Amino acid sequence: MLKSILVVTITVAQLNPVETAWQEYLDYRSVDRGTVSEAAATVWGAPAAAGQPFLIMQAESEDPALIRFVEAPDVEGYAPMTTFGWNATELLVKDPDAVAERLEDSPFEIIGPPYDLWDAPNAPRAMQAVGPGQELLYLTWNANFEILTPIDRVFIMVVGGPSMDAFRDFYGERLGLTVGESTAFKISIISRAMGLPDETTYPLAVAPVSPRFLIELDEYPDAAVPRPRAEGALPPGIAMVGFAVEDIGLFDVDWRASPAALEESPYNGRRVGVLVGPAGEWIELIESSP
Repeated sequence: MLKSILVVTITVAQLNPVETAWQEYLDYRSVDRGTVSEAAATVWGAPAAAGQPFLIMQAESEDPALIRFVEAPDVEGYAPMTTFGWNATELLVKDPDAVAERLEDSPFEIIGPPYDLWDAPNAPRAMQAVGPGQELLYLTWNANFEILTPIDRVFIMVVGGPSMDAFRDFYGERLGLTVGESTAFKISIISRAMGLPDETTYPLAVAPVSPRFLIELDEYPDAAVPRPRAEGALPPGIAMVGFAVEDIGLFDVDWRASPAALEESPYNGRRVGVLVGPAGEWIELIESSP
């Protein structure tokens, strides 16, 4: 069973502008950098990633959930919010309205101004922005989660795919999560990206990973397409999400390559394996201890 989100991997064309923007406007700090090792690229099943520069960043609160950016060429045919796979990284924030004001005239493009997600007291309030590496962020206040700094840690990862039933089978039966009932939900930024009416609704369900982390499962319409990927490379955009598990051997899944212990950060000698979900999303399973 998945225990927590450990690392979100996002590919970007250039690391420098992303690092500067996240430092100056999101208060994230750089905690490690280097190049992807041959060993890691082999475990990922992405040989073209070997030697690519990477950067690992952490929230000001020093929460252990990390964001890893890997430099990679743009992929023809890929645009955020139009393909199946991991589509958004959701960060906790204390005040979305203050964040929106802060991001004005910044490298982040606000594509969804702050709004309450539903009409109820203490309803979550969220906004959406796209960063300089084309990374899609949801920035959300939620009364059910402790928020330590103005812009805090990742707490939800959003995946879009063609079938809620396939999501339910995979995350529920294969990965051992409890998947909630799906409800129709308007996601205007996704609709606009795919050229659909703002009133389009999407079946949406939530699968808690732990009291601190969730996976949002969105069923996308026919306008969405499988994510293009360069030969041997990581998927563009949010490439994969790494989850802590007790024992990789307990999972009956098809690995992209044989799991192995990796020495570099953020693995630090722990065993890692990568599998692919029903929407083409890459998932790292990382053992909790070496």
